[in-house]
This record gives sequence, C-alpha cells and structure tokens, in this order.
Amino acid sequence: MLKLAGFDASGQSTVYDGRTGDAFDRKVTMGYIYMLKLHHLVDDKIHARSIGPYSLVTQQPLGGKAQFGGQRFGEMEVWALEAYGAAYTLQEMLTVKSDDVAGRTKVYEAIVRGDDTFEAGIPESFNVLVKEMRSLGLNVDLHNSKVGPAPTSEAAE
Repeated sequence: MLKLAGFDASGQSTVYDGRTGDAFDRKVTMGYIYMLKLHHLVDDKIHARSIGPYSLVTQQPLGGKAQFGGQRFGEMEVWALEAYGAAYTLQEMLTVKSDDVAGRTKVYEAIVRGDDTFEAGIPESFNVLVKEMRSLGLNVDLHNSKVGPAPTSEAAE
C-alpha cells in the first residue's frame, strides 16, 4: 500500500531541517500514531484507612478499597522485615495491627496514657486454627506459662 501511495516500502522518509533546508542523515518512520488515554487516575486509586471493618471470623481487616479494607502485609513483606531485623515492627504488624482483638484495646489505652510499649496477645487467626483442630477431634490445650532460663550444667548435677 505504501508503494501505491508513492512512499518507500519500509515506511521511512527523508526529513528536511526547517531552518536550513538540509536533509537529515537518517530516514524517519512516518505514519499515524494511535494513542489511547488511560483512565486510571490517582484520585480513583488512592486509599487510606485508620480504623474500619474487620472480618467476623478472623478479626482481620477486610481487603480492598470498596470494603474500606486495609493494606495486605504479605508473606514476602514479612520476609523483608525479618531480613532487616525489625522484630518489633513485625510483631506489631502481625498482632495488634491485624487480628489481636485484646491487643488493639491495650495499644489504644497505652497511646492515651502516653506509654510507648505494648504487650501482644494471641492473634485471632491462631484461635481459629485451634478451633479447626478441635473440630477434627484433636485435643489441643494451651498453657499460659513463661519459659524460665535454660538449665545450667551445675543444676543437672
């Protein structure tokens, strides 16, 4: 079709400098440019959440902008924080900022008091796992005891 119109078959043409009238060294591909506008706008995409709805079963924040959900902190993000050595940040993200119901209240009270420490509890996802194991007929008992120091060689004698 290009040859029928009198153009080179490659679609390239010689272009001339408008100031001097000299031809440029290289040929230029010429033709119509078809452009499509992307309708992804920042105002439609931006989403933030301070508090919001939680799942009834796992007590974790819902996902997605439509449900006013939270940002998912995935497995690879957990690995990144582990590699960085941010243990306290990781503990906070996986407990009180996720599904530790009692921990949320404790953190709120600590912030009101001006205290910067918190004590993480048991995540609700762990309670769901225990209930699923019990539904399979497994006897799961949880003991709330603190582990003491490791025994020394003198104590063994």
